[in-house]
Amino acid sequence: MNAFPLIDLKDASSFPSRRVEAWKYSDLRRHLREAPAPSPSATVPLVGGGPFEALGGEAMVFVNGRAVGETQMMVSGDKMVRLRLISRAQGTGHALTARLSVRAGAKLLLLESHEGHGSAYVAHNRLELDVARGAEVTRIVLTDEPADAMSITQAQVRVEAGGLYRQTILTTGAKLQRLETQVTHRARGADVRLDGVYVLSGERQADLTSVVDHVAADGVTSQLTKGVVRDTARGVFQGKIVVERGADGTDARMGHHALILGERAEIDAKPELEIYADDVQCAHGNTVGNLDEAALFYMQQRGIAADEARALLTQAFLIEVVDRIVHEGAREVVREWLTARL
Repeated sequence: MNAFPLIDLKDASSFPSRRVEAWKYSDLRRHLREAPAPSPSATVPLVGGGPFEALGGEAMVFVNGRAVGETQMMVSGDKMVRLRLISRAQGTGHALTARLSVRAGAKLLLLESHEGHGSAYVAHNRLELDVARGAEVTRIVLTDEPADAMSITQAQVRVEAGGLYRQTILTTGAKLQRLETQVTHRARGADVRLDGVYVLSGERQADLTSVVDHVAADGVTSQLTKGVVRDTARGVFQGKIVVERGADGTDARMGHHALILGERAEIDAKPELEIYADDVQCAHGNTVGNLDEAALFYMQQRGIAADEARALLTQAFLIEVVDRIVHEGAREVVREWLTARL
């Protein structure tokens, strides 16, 4: 499955515009009319091990699109991997491809961090992830990039019979940022959960787009995305679940809920279901609103300052997504990361 056009940073004609339906809200061609100059090799030594450093694990590192070590990995047994995508470019562009194959019965905790230390760069990241029969994969993504950067991350995930895939993405956006996930339930009983959080301020934008394709019977998909936008920021959620003929017994649920905390902030949401099979249970929900003024007033009446009350209510709204992370250590890192950015 490849629901989206392929992008080549060396070829400006490959940049999608709003005329491409899947890119309607993230017009790359408007922002990037010419191919960027290639980013140079980063010569500055790495400092620290990223936001997940304290958890340990094996590391896969890319700096300005160039691998510091391996670009692909075959996982067996029980493994933790920190995938660090580091951008130190200044006004240039870079691309990378990482591949992970998780063998039957194996377990992988993939801790992925997008660390932007440059400015005005363009990054295109591609991740290919194969989840074999009975394997379990948890992918947690923390994206922290400068306000003038543009980045596109495309993950293609294939899940085999009885495979379990759990994903949680958190982002603070960029000038134009798209975090795209394509998942295929390739065999009976694949189980997928896709969660996301976006917290945007200033003029930042984040686009969380996903397509989940059920091609086999008895698959399960659960999706929960929550967001908060302030100032003139823009949040985009596009979630599409497709149930193909023969994928009977599918159970697919999708929810997107967001808060607008600024008069000029914007949220564009497009949840979709395409169902071509019988005997399925599918549903989607979407809400966009403001903080509960009654709760805000109640907290202020008990001596909590207005700004602190808003922060607490915002955290309570978003934390449901974080609490769905099963791994305790990763959950605590994500909780602290999110709290620091509210």
